[in-house]
Amino acid sequence: MLVKDIMATNPACCTADSGLQEVAKMMVLNDCGCIPVVEDNTHNKLLGVITDRDICCRAVAEGKNPLELTAKDIMTEKVFTVTPRTSVEDCCNLMEEKQVRRIAVIDEKGGCCGMVAQADIAINTDQRKTAEVVQEVSKASASSHSA
Repeated sequence: MLVKDIMATNPACCTADSGLQEVAKMMVLNDCGCIPVVEDNTHNKLLGVITDRDICCRAVAEGKNPLELTAKDIMTEKVFTVTPRTSVEDCCNLMEEKQVRRIAVIDEKGGCCGMVAQADIAINTDQRKTAEVVQEVSKASASSHSA
C-alpha cells in the first residue's frame, strides 16, 4: 500500500503571513490540528507546518498575543515529508523514527499535496502497526512528563 492510498488530499494550507486567528479558523473548518504553511497558494511549495499545539505552546503559553502573530512567527520549519509513491510502511517508519504524529506529502515539485496523520494509519493498517506507530511516536512526550 502506498501513501497516496491513505493520505488526506488537498489539505487546507496557509501562507507564512497568515494570521494565527485565520489559521485557527482553518483548523476548525477543516477539523484538523495541522495546517501546512506554503509559499503561495498557487504552487503550494511547503515552508513548514503550524499545529494547534504550536499556537498553544509557542504563543499563548509564552504570553504572546496570538491576534498579533502570523504563521511564520511560530511555525515548525523542519518538516518531514514523503511522496505519494512512498510505501505506508516507510511512512510509518519515518513517523516512528522522527516521533511525529503527522507527515506532509509533497509532489515532484515540492508542493504540498496531502497529509498523513496517525488517524490515517489507524484507519488503513492493522492494529499491530497502529499500536507500534502510536507507541514509538509517543515515547518522547511520555518520558518528558513526571508522575
